[in-house]
This record gives sequence, structure tokens and C-alpha cells, in this order.
Amino acid sequence: MRVVFMGTPGFAVPSLRRIAAEAPKYEVVLVVTGCDKPRRNSRSEPEPTPVKRAALELGLPVCEADDVKSPEFAARVAESRPDVIVVAAFRILPPEVFGLARLGTFNLHGSLLPAYRGAAPVNWAIMNGDRRSGVTTFFLQQSVDTGNVIAFDETPIGPDENASELLVRLSEIGAGTVARTLSMIADGTVSPQRQDDRLATKAPKLTRENTRIEWGRTVQQLHDFVRGLAMKPAAWTTLDGKLVKIYATSPLPGNPGGDAEPGSILVDGGRLLARGTDGWLEVLSLQPEGKKAMDGGSFARGFRPGDGAARFS
Repeated sequence: MRVVFMGTPGFAVPSLRRIAAEAPKYEVVLVVTGCDKPRRNSRSEPEPTPVKRAALELGLPVCEADDVKSPEFAARVAESRPDVIVVAAFRILPPEVFGLARLGTFNLHGSLLPAYRGAAPVNWAIMNGDRRSGVTTFFLQQSVDTGNVIAFDETPIGPDENASELLVRLSEIGAGTVARTLSMIADGTVSPQRQDDRLATKAPKLTRENTRIEWGRTVQQLHDFVRGLAMKPAAWTTLDGKLVKIYATSPLPGNPGGDAEPGSILVDGGRLLARGTDGWLEVLSLQPEGKKAMDGGSFARGFRPGDGAARFS
């Protein structure tokens, strides 16, 4: 079965490796990914995507896609004569492209659809305090993330697991889901099921506005929000008008700092504490503007609040 694989970030790499490992049952005839560009900062040298790196290691043909809506791109995919197109963390494809596969095009999505349709399903699941997550494969159709479901796999979310950690686990779980999906398509046993749109929730793109910490929340909600955005793009707040990214927290039992306004800061026994509406949480890791990331204890040792009570805002 001739397979065209489309993906860009590390999330897609285990699936590509799994498909390639099952040759000659599956022949990866083309790997489509994003173009080389600076990835560490704007001044660094252009680097290949994680998927391109993996494809080159595996000796697979690579196509860097700049415009997936161009006739030239559709022609390049058509030349590969795909039986199936597999998509994992790539761009939104037009029907002129996803309709080229003889047996269909399916996508690997990082949620249990129809929950968390959109760009950031893993982040929003944790930010909302969900206790389970998973991956879903579904056939592409024109409306994003609405196609008929082929297969899914579930996994619990750990109480302190962050989005980066869960994403790695889901990428490995998803590789198995992709392999199972391809097997069903190859054997003719696939039985796709329609999504119930009434149960759909959204996972919109992460922006500066929706990643800012609102301190008027419970300690558990704050903890979930922080770990749902760690390590990238990171939850953020301000202190004395300067941006502070917060990477890790831990809810504290009891009320070690007494009552205070939400966002209030307390240094207690070398720990950096911040106040929610119903208690305190320890800030374990953070990055003040213009400085390197540090643990909360290091920040606490150098913290010198000005007049009045110090607060994140």
C-alpha cells in the first residue's frame, strides 16, 4: 500500500517511524513537511523539521510544502499515486489534496473526538482539569476535525503531568493507533463512525491573551492552567510590570500563608508561594523577563519586594 505521510513536529515522528518499520506492507512514497527555518530563535540558522530529520534518517523522499493550496503541491502529491495519505500535526489540507488518496486520507488528532476540536487539544484538556485524554484517527473532510472516526485510544492524565509530557506519551500511543488504522484500511475492515456534534468542544489556538494567568481562580485551577501550558508557550503573569513565565507549580494543603488577595506572593521557608482564591500554591519553576529559567527557591532567595504586599497580576 502506497502511503504519503504529512507532518511537521515531533508529535508526528513516532507514527512515521512505525509506518516505515512495517515495510514492505506499507511503502512510504513521499513525506511532506514544513520548510527549513530558524527554530531556536530568529537569528539561528535554518533547521529541518523533526519529521524531515526522521525521514532523511529513514531514507525516505521528502517534499517541503510552502503552500498546500497551490496546484503545484497537489500535482506533486498526485505524482506519488497514494493509496492512503496519513496526516499528523500538519496544515489544513484542501479537498484537492486530501481527495487524491485512493483509499482515503486520515488524520491523527490529540484528543478523544469530538472533544477538543482545534489547534491545541492537549493543552486545553489539561488546562480544563480533565483526567483522561487520548488520540483519534478520522477521515478528513472539509470541516476541520469533524470527519468520521476510525479508531481511538485513551490514557489517564497524571495529576501533575504537563502538556509537553502528555504530548510525548500521546505521540507514542498515536503511532500504534495509526498502525491499527492503516491495517484496517488495508484489510477492508474499517468501519468509520460519525462524530456527535452535540458533544463537540473547542481547543482554539493559544495566544498571548488566553495564556495569561487569572489569579482569581482556585489553587487547583491555577495548577491545571500552568501545567496545561508547560513548557511551551508557558503560562504568564506580571510582577512590577514585567512579564514572568511560570512553568511548574504544586498545590499546598492547608493555608500556610493565611488569607490574602489572589496573586499575592509569599516567601515561606525558602519557598515561593502564590495565592489563589482558596489557598496557596508553590511556584516551582519560573522565568522572569530578561532572565533564564530558575527554580522557585532561587527566585525567593533574591526576591526583595518593594513597599506594600507583592502580587502577581
